[in-house]
Order: sequence, then structure tokens, then C-alpha cells
Amino acid sequence: MPGSISLGPVGRSLLVAGVIAAGVSLSTAAAARDLVVALKTEPTSMDPQYHALTPNIQLSQTLFEPLVCVDADLKPEPCLAESWKADGKVWTFKLRPNVKFSDGSPMTSADVLFTMDRVPKVPNSPSSFKVYLQKVEKIEAPDPLTVRITTTEPYPLLAINMVGLPIMSAKAAAGAAPEGKTTTELNAGNGLVGTGPYKFVSWKRGSEVIFERNPHYWGKAPAWDKVIYRPISNPAARVAALLAGDVDLAEDPPTDDLERLRKEPKLTVETKASNRIIYVALDQNGDTTPGITATAGGPIGKNPLLDKRVREALSLAVDRSALVSRTMGGVASPAAQLLPYPMFGASKNLVTAAKPDPEKAKALLKEAGYPDGFTLVLGTPNGRYINDSKVAQTLAAMWTRIGVKTSIDANAPAVFFKNRDTYTYSAYLAGWGTATGEMSNTLIALLVTPDKDKGLGTTNRARYSNPGMDKLVAEASSQMDDAARAATLAKASELAMADYAMLPIHFEHSVWAMKKNVSFKGRADQQTMVQYAVPAK
Repeated sequence: MPGSISLGPVGRSLLVAGVIAAGVSLSTAAAARDLVVALKTEPTSMDPQYHALTPNIQLSQTLFEPLVCVDADLKPEPCLAESWKADGKVWTFKLRPNVKFSDGSPMTSADVLFTMDRVPKVPNSPSSFKVYLQKVEKIEAPDPLTVRITTTEPYPLLAINMVGLPIMSAKAAAGAAPEGKTTTELNAGNGLVGTGPYKFVSWKRGSEVIFERNPHYWGKAPAWDKVIYRPISNPAARVAALLAGDVDLAEDPPTDDLERLRKEPKLTVETKASNRIIYVALDQNGDTTPGITATAGGPIGKNPLLDKRVREALSLAVDRSALVSRTMGGVASPAAQLLPYPMFGASKNLVTAAKPDPEKAKALLKEAGYPDGFTLVLGTPNGRYINDSKVAQTLAAMWTRIGVKTSIDANAPAVFFKNRDTYTYSAYLAGWGTATGEMSNTLIALLVTPDKDKGLGTTNRARYSNPGMDKLVAEASSQMDDAARAATLAKASELAMADYAMLPIHFEHSVWAMKKNVSFKGRADQQTMVQYAVPAK
């Protein structure tokens, strides 16, 4: 039904919305076509607007669909919107007709309005979806198949930002709370009604998530009658389950096992370079910070991470090439910035990672007033990213060699993210991938000065702030000319990296192992979305 909502300048960046594919099981020729996927990380929620986290997104965008999708190489393509166009500050999206939700009800522009109106109302979001609605001033539905979005200024990224907002059913997700159905209700399956190829069946935390084919799906029917996701955080256990035939596809097998798995006649190994940056964030919020003490014990005094020389020393201590070769088994590329060149807005001057220089690092620490170094705790997830805790251990050893005696605090992903979001760490290792392949989204989420109301710095847990970089990113966000926008973003990237705002370590290469009768091509956004898996021919 026609209507409108006014959102004010809400967040804009795009994240990581993506679609990578999972595996397929043709277990027995005539049996039910079920697919069993071993996930490395269990989702934290089924609410598609609660936590902008890859394990959540890859499942939510199998149940729901956005207006705009991206292909395996992050190229935009029509999804629930058949077409879109911009006229100054006004974007018009024409919806696909005759689309139904999994309960059989029609999808209209009213559902789009409900979805976007709900975003800023979801409480306690660890990574808010407001980032996708930055600069959005008004959303209107002039008719059931048209959505008109007005931005505060010409905004070139509005369409690609729609990738991050899967459309919910206004009818099914309505409720007494300001946001309609609460995250708790959605986690229980109440209100999880979308237009995607699969529909929700059940979620037993720590055990399995089950989806089944959506009989009302508007597109090509998916290959599997039922999909069973099993969270198995231990990489060796995922491979063991695959070799035993208990699962059909496993995310991120151990890098040490890849050569053996490639020789296994019953398996296929798929590798895809991604844009996911693994980085170290360094707390730069104030004079005190947790996890850092003087070498002799006791308080350190002023937070040493506020000193650029200290941040540079930590970067110079890291031998990225050795880390990629030894710790990552070659399944990564050393990083000098937060997006690999030549992706949009990445700087051509930051293609090659700096060589390690431990002696210069020691000299910088001495110059900064820490000739004896200090003691540091590095937070890290254990099982969220490829070899994450091993990478953290490698970094700890490299930093210890220059006098920064480092220990690691490794936790299950859910615990790690809770700690990160409550600023428990002075330094932590994490990753970030963007579905757009454009630098602005990464900078806005990770490094722009946090502004909760505007959706800026939504994942800037280091609380880094650089007005010069902020200005460049804001300038780029309204440049409709692609060449000019790319140049501005490259300058912003160079400014942030020269300030050692955070330390880029490497770009992951994603790996999946699967049964021979499964065909799955990896995606640059790393997401394992089962609608892109088919039986092997």
C-alpha cells in the first residue's frame, strides 16, 4: 500500500552483504536431495537486521532477498527490484511483480518501507544496519511496485547499499515492540518470512539450523529439498565430518590439509581470492586502555597506542610475507591497505606491503619513551577467520621480539565479538569484507569517527578519529563521477595508512572442501549461500 517514511540522515556504508556458495550432497541417487553444510561459525542471530556479520548474512539472504544482489565478483544485478535509476537526489526502484513471501502473501513496496523503517529501531545491534541507509532522507511507496528514495545530497552508492537490506514481510514481522518482531522472537522463527529460495524450519543453538525449499519462490527452484547447517568450529573436525560422509561441504578446512584434500578422489577443493582484510585494531580513545601494562608490571601511564610511532613500530615488526607463507599456508595475500588494489578506491601507491624492520621498530619505541617496551594482550576470535588464533600467535611472537611482550586472549567468536563491542581489548585481530568492492564502505565502517545516529564508524571499536580522513570520505560519498570518487577514496586510504590508523595484515583466500557430486564456485565476498550450490554434472 502506498505510503512514506522519513528517516533523516541515517547510516550509509555497505557492507558486507554478499553471497558465496555452499556445497551440495547427492548422497544417494534417489533419496531426498538434502544438503549438509559444516559451518565454521554459528550465526549469532536469525534477525536479518541485528548483526552485520558474515555468518548471519549468508543465512539471512537465503531466507530473504534484497532489492539489489551482487554476483560472485560483486557486480550488482537485479533482485527484488527489476530496475533502478537516479535523478539527482531521487532514486526510483521498480519492484519485480508477482513475488510472494514463503507464506504465500504478495511482496509489495509496503514491505520495503517496513524493512527500512525497522533498521534504526533494532536495539543493541553490534554492527548496525543503519550503515546502509546513510544519507537517506525519505522513502516513499507511490504504488505497490515502486519505491522512491530521496537522499540528502546526490549519493552514488544508494543502489549498491541496498544489497545489505534483505526485505522482510511487514505482515509477518509486525509486533508490539517499536521494531515489530523482536530479535528474540525472530531467533525462535517467529516472523522469519522472506522471499528467498528457502524458508526457515528450526534452529537448535550449537547443533543445527534447518531450512527447506520455499514453494512460493519466484525464481528458479533451488537444488535441495532441505539444507542442514551444522556449526563445527574446529577445522580438523569439519574435515573429519566431510571425510566420514556426515557433511557434504565444509567451510575453511585447515590450510595444512589442503594438499592432502586436493588428492582425495572423493573430494573437490574450491579456492577464491576475497576482499576480506584481516587487520589489527589499536585502541586510540583515551589516555587509559585495558590490557597494557609496563614491562616491569603495574600501570603503563598514558596509552602508548595514542603515539603514531608506537603504532608504526608494531606494523614494522610484522613480516607479512612470512606470515602468509607459513601461518596461512599461502592462502592469503599480504596487505598494505584495507582493500586490495585495483578494487574501487584502493590506492595504487599501497599495493605492496612494507618490509619488516625490527630494528627501526625498536628505535621508534625508544623514541616514543618505551625503550623497554611494554606488555600487551591481543584479543582474537578462535574459529571466525582462517587460522585466526594462529595468526594472532604469530603476531604476538613478532611483537615480543621488539620488546612489546604480547600474549593473546582467544575466544569463541560470540564471546570475542561481545568483548570487542564492550571495548575489552586495547588491541584485537578481526576481519572485514565488503560486498561492494568499494573502499568507502570499509572506511566508513572501520575508521570514520563514530556517530551512532548517522551510522558512521559502526565497527570502529578502536574509536580512531581523523577529521582529515573523515572529510575526504564524506566528499567521496557525494561524487557521482566514478574517477573522481576513486581518487578521493585513494587519498583517504593513504592518509589513514600513513597514520597507522589500524594495521592491515593480509587478505584471505577462501577455501571450501566438498564431495565430488557437489558443484560450488566461490565468491569474492566469502559467503556460503546454498542457493548457488548445484549437483555436479
